Amino acid sequence: MLLLLQKILIAFSVYLNMKSKIIILGCGSSVGTPRIDGYWGKCKKRIRNNRSRCSALIIKGSNNILIDTSPDLKYQLLRNKVKKISSVLFTHEHADQTNGLFELRPFFWKYKKIINAYGNSLTMNLLTKRFDYLFKKVSVYSPFIKSNIIKDKFSLGNYNEKIFFETIEAKHGYTKTLIYIFEKLAYVSDCNDLSIINNKKLKNLNFLIIDCLKLKKHPSHFNLDECIFIHNSLKPKKTFLTNLHYDLDYYSLLKKLPKGIAPAYDNLCIDI
Repeated sequence: MLLLLQKILIAFSVYLNMKSKIIILGCGSSVGTPRIDGYWGKCKKRIRNNRSRCSALIIKGSNNILIDTSPDLKYQLLRNKVKKISSVLFTHEHADQTNGLFELRPFFWKYKKIINAYGNSLTMNLLTKRFDYLFKKVSVYSPFIKSNIIKDKFSLGNYNEKIFFETIEAKHGYTKTLIYIFEKLAYVSDCNDLSIINNKKLKNLNFLIIDCLKLKKHPSHFNLDECIFIHNSLKPKKTFLTNLHYDLDYYSLLKKLPKGIAPAYDNLCIDI
């Protein structure tokens, strides 16, 4: 009886102190590495340069929150043995962040639950037109995605699995992207807005995951020098670079990056 009580107390303690993690499902640019024609650019043909398009998965208990639905989503979720998606967050409306939404159908078939998707008004309005059959009944197939316009602050999940989010809208070339901040981590995908260094919400985080497309300056993405400047300004404990183009070799970057900054790679798991 005493042993059973001890086991119950241990289980309850684990339940109360449930930790979160984030998996970088994909960290490649819009064409990935290698490209569809087999071109590797300046990247060595090694495992951590094999990059699928950007998505990430936040996990807390059974609460699985997907950030973006890349065209490689099916492969990414199979590779990480993901059996359930609780909800989806979109950073912005571009195809390399959204075209995998269709792939989530089997989760609806399995659990018979509508999946809530969240984004800014531009993103959700475009998705409900582009993928209208996923949001409303237009054929024999049942819709399974519900559109939700994001708020500055919101939470997803129940009880100890709940995750609290804050958002910042930032420039991504001619459009806007949403930065998601949760549990002392910020996810900054597809952005070229240097004004983020002035935002107090991004100061002194444990982790910063940030768009770093190229070495050269780009009209809608941060480059490497800008990412280093942002890291030095915001001072997170650790910065990971994502959305990496095929002219950025993982192994070369790893050798020359300053302390506290590292390139991400597909399937990187970060305990938050």
